[in-house]
Amino acid sequence: MRFIHASDLHIDSPLRGLDRYDGAPVDRLRSATRSALERLVDRALTERVDFLLLAGDIYDRDWQDFHTGLFFRGQMVRLERAGIRCFIVQGNHDAQGVISRQLTLPSNVTVFSSRAAQTIRLDDLSVAIHGRSFPEREVNEDLVPSYPPPVPGFFNIGLLHTSLTGRAGHDTYAPTDLPTLVAKGYDYWALGHVHAREVLNERPRIVFCGNLQGRHAKETGAKGCELVTVEAGRVEAEFIALDVVRWSQLSVPLDGVDRLESLNEAFARALEPVLAGTTDRLHAVRVTLTGSTELHRLEAAQPGTLAAAMHAAAQDIGTAEIWIEQVRLDLSTPLDRARAAQRQDAVGELVRLVDTIAGDDTELMRRAQVELGDLLGAMPAEVTAGDVPRLDDPAELRSLLMDAEATVLARLSASGEEA
Repeated sequence: MRFIHASDLHIDSPLRGLDRYDGAPVDRLRSATRSALERLVDRALTERVDFLLLAGDIYDRDWQDFHTGLFFRGQMVRLERAGIRCFIVQGNHDAQGVISRQLTLPSNVTVFSSRAAQTIRLDDLSVAIHGRSFPEREVNEDLVPSYPPPVPGFFNIGLLHTSLTGRAGHDTYAPTDLPTLVAKGYDYWALGHVHAREVLNERPRIVFCGNLQGRHAKETGAKGCELVTVEAGRVEAEFIALDVVRWSQLSVPLDGVDRLESLNEAFARALEPVLAGTTDRLHAVRVTLTGSTELHRLEAAQPGTLAAAMHAAAQDIGTAEIWIEQVRLDLSTPLDRARAAQRQDAVGELVRLVDTIAGDDTELMRRAQVELGDLLGAMPAEVTAGDVPRLDDPAELRSLLMDAEATVLARLSASGEEA
């Protein structure tokens, strides 16, 4: 017996803010969730699995029109024609109370009730699947105690959308814990809601399969499903990557790299492990340039130089398609700070001031709030999310302060002051 466990498809997730990125492959990014589902169905057909489990959040939100529902239904029809059944629990994003429009799904699809947990018996396979959908977006109680007991002599699967005991970046829904899941006596728990793959237990096997397609720079790495084979009660599982766009966050160290022409080699070297065996998809990469380099002076004098150089370096990668989503700088200018601080000129005054501010977290955050608080507070949330420094994070503010210092040093140098 073989089945696929997938979750968190988030079909037609809106992916706001892409228009801010010049040259972004907008159409491909916005269609990625659909393409990943097509790959999932392709794999189910190729592997000739007995059934597909979807552990919630098929949709990202209520449909804007019927096209979203029709697309999903069309993929289920493909499975139906191959005799593959599909079992679904609805999660917080696609709960009964969230999705207002309805389409009748083909007969091979079973959506578990939101009123009570239920068991579906597959007598031909000696499999029992237990599940319950979310009635509304917020479900605060542990659903596991209401799940039916295991069916004797059957391979028992629990299908559940849950935050478990809590995971960073995910709201708390249907909370439960590992001992409660183990004590239920099922053979496999197919979990959804958490977008990072996590194998929590082997016997019984308890797995967050992660989402099917990463949607932004914080959802990095391979995304896909679990292909599970059960023979004589023995469970073997394989992760299958199905994402069509692979998001990565890449740190490129530039210590000692002082020539612009050397950036291509540094970028290619850092990118090499990311591309290994994955050149068949679009790679969306957020780059952070780190280290102490004279190039920081060049960037201070000509802002945007290093970002442009990274985009150019991506164009030169011939083995895969790369889109640079963003370039961030965590750089410093080579400078003997102790010696510079002794100088009785503008450079010395600047270095002393920066060292004083950077050495006091409270003062650093106070000054940032005074100078930037009103400006950031007036910006839309979709603009500020992840793209601007947090005023309560001293590390981010120190990086911003060092960038400002480099800019002033570059101007002082241009005016005749030597740093």
